[in-house]
Parts: sequence; C-alpha cells; structure tokens
Amino acid sequence: QVQLVESGGGVVQPGGSLRLSCTVSGTIFSINAMAWHRQAPGKERELVATITSGGTNYADSVKGRFTISRDNAKNTVYLHMNSLKPEDTAIYYCNVVLQFGSQYPLYNYWGQGTQVTVSS
Repeated sequence: QVQLVESGGGVVQPGGSLRLSCTVSGTIFSINAMAWHRQAPGKERELVATITSGGTNYADSVKGRFTISRDNAKNTVYLHMNSLKPEDTAIYYCNVVLQFGSQYPLYNYWGQGTQVTVSS
C-alpha cells in the first residue's frame, strides 16, 4: 500500500515563505518522477513543478520563486516557496510516478493536498 503524506501548508503574508513536504511510504522499487500541482478555487488543477533524474521544470508563474527538491533516501519531495503572492493561494497536491519492480508499469499516485493561503 502506497501512501503520500503532505505537510507544511498554512497561512502566510505576501512576500513570505513556506516549505511543503511530501513523503512516500510503502514497498516500491523506484520513484521515477515527483511533482507538485495546485488548484485554486474555481480553477483547474495546474502543474507547478516537477523533478526527475533529468532535472527540474517549473510553471512560468513560479519560476525564480519556487524550488522543488527531493531526498531520495527519505522518499521525500519538497517545494520551497518564496516571495509568495495572494495568487499562490491554492490546495497543493503532491504527485509521484513510481514502479513496484523493474518490469512493472508506471503508476501514478496523489497526496491528499495541503492548503496554502497567502493573505495579509
């Protein structure tokens, strides 16, 4: 059974910072990709940042402000968010693509989401 547990959300003033964490537990062979998505009220879910063995990618709206990183030993992905803006307010979801064995297909898992609110 694979579980993704997120933490780190909260309320912060504009210009502030937060760090989100997402830890993957369970018996897995490899994690091929890790990502953060977000969904603001009344809007579709959007991809914020991804990290793979090939590098990182970011949505234009967060480039230069957010940094995605991972700790492979802990099966954990982080999202460091700086210079937060009110428009960053959303539920942030962790997403991983993993395998249970080298011959297994890729599986996609989601976290439960953590609320980030940027408000003065």
